[in-house]
Amino acid sequence: MATAVETTENLDQEQTARLVMDVMHRTIIHYALWFTEIRHQMGMEKALEALSVASEKSLGIQLKRLSKILGFDLQDGIPAPLLNMDKKDLSALLDGAAINWLANDGVWFQAVEFTNGMNDAKRCNDSCWAHFSPFEAWSIKRFLNLGKQPGLEGLKQALGFRVYARINVQSFEDDGPDAFIFRMNECRVQVARKKKNLPDYPCKSAGLVEYAYFASAVDSRIQTECIGCPPDAHPDDWYCAWRFSLKE
Repeated sequence: MATAVETTENLDQEQTARLVMDVMHRTIIHYALWFTEIRHQMGMEKALEALSVASEKSLGIQLKRLSKILGFDLQDGIPAPLLNMDKKDLSALLDGAAINWLANDGVWFQAVEFTNGMNDAKRCNDSCWAHFSPFEAWSIKRFLNLGKQPGLEGLKQALGFRVYARINVQSFEDDGPDAFIFRMNECRVQVARKKKNLPDYPCKSAGLVEYAYFASAVDSRIQTECIGCPPDAHPDDWYCAWRFSLKE
């Protein structure tokens, strides 16, 4: 337990370092609460509009201040240490960030599961995906400058830039001129369960939300069909499969 102190100026080195991390954590939560409250009060479209403006400005302000305190340069808004890293190390950092994202998702799931049970955890998980999937699609479309209706080719590209794409193995197969099949050949979560001789995690309820919402956010004309997803039976070479088609 931390030692009681009267002011922040009385903190020792370790306590000050912990407080720095705590303030950064508060900033992250406050940032997320602003977005979720605008979404609640004004709708997703308005929330994304505000996010587009606020995120760019906020990140610029924070990086500029941190660069002065920590002594690193910025080049076009990017920390120079990232630009100066070996590409192999930078790719490893990207992979680490992706794995941390998945670990964070699992930690939240278990925080609910271990206190309130699997049903509540799955319910919260599925609802979370209903919000995260369209946000991730919006974020990727901005990053790739895909435009409003990039079609199936745009969806293929966007699926390749999801966080999952860095940590799982996935594949695409055209299914006629106006459709393609997406397969998750290796899923980090399911592979880990398999190594422990555990059954597949039944993720279909989340997948139905995750993939349909992502695809429609990329292009509202795209429809999503589940070919198979646990607890459905599946072959050894994939865990879940989805068919995306374009309806004019």
